[in-house]
Amino acid sequence: MTITLLLVDDHAMVRRGLQVFLATQPDLKVIGEAANGQEALDQTAKLRPDIILMDLHMPAMDGIETARQLRVSHPATQIIVLTSFSDQDHVLPAIRAGIRGYLLKDVEPEELVSAIRKVHNGQVELHAEAAGQLMKMMSDPAAENSGPGAGEANPAVAAVNPAAAEDQLTPREREVLGLIACGMSNKEIADALVITEKTVKTHVSHLLGKLNVADRTQAAIMALKNGWTR
Repeated sequence: MTITLLLVDDHAMVRRGLQVFLATQPDLKVIGEAANGQEALDQTAKLRPDIILMDLHMPAMDGIETARQLRVSHPATQIIVLTSFSDQDHVLPAIRAGIRGYLLKDVEPEELVSAIRKVHNGQVELHAEAAGQLMKMMSDPAAENSGPGAGEANPAVAAVNPAAAEDQLTPREREVLGLIACGMSNKEIADALVITEKTVKTHVSHLLGKLNVADRTQAAIMALKNGWTR
């Protein structure tokens, strides 16, 4: 299966470098480019890429607002942020906006390719510094209510009673949720629990509904935030 990609960065040299490298991967195909968020919205509507590699700082519309709009208009397209910033003011709004990957531009080429494949398979891929910012937010309630986007609804930490939500989960659903939070795909979870992938999908569907979250990323963040990981 070929994974189609849209490159979004206001620097042409960055886009060109990514395109040249990604062309060496037999299962990856760059099908379009954009220099700002508005172009990204237009190109996504036209090309329907599987994955968008996107910078955060761009003219016309930045990466955060672009991700918010794409989550609504094209939820099947997954977004990986590729940026130079790993501070809380960038990481947390990006996660709130629904991105599935957060990488820094100094990432090793092999790590970038691996992240693209993992996100395409339903996993979440965060750079260590980005993950550290997320963990800081989880351990510090004040951090969750500060910085850009703090006043908006955050589906990644849905407004439900954590104890009540966890009590609704069956033991197997809790187990599946813990493995989702570890970044495992449905196939990897099936192998780990010695069950079928179809059964895993059923558990995932049920737990998303019980936790009142829209996708695996939100469920994983809720699990980490409330200490439900295995």
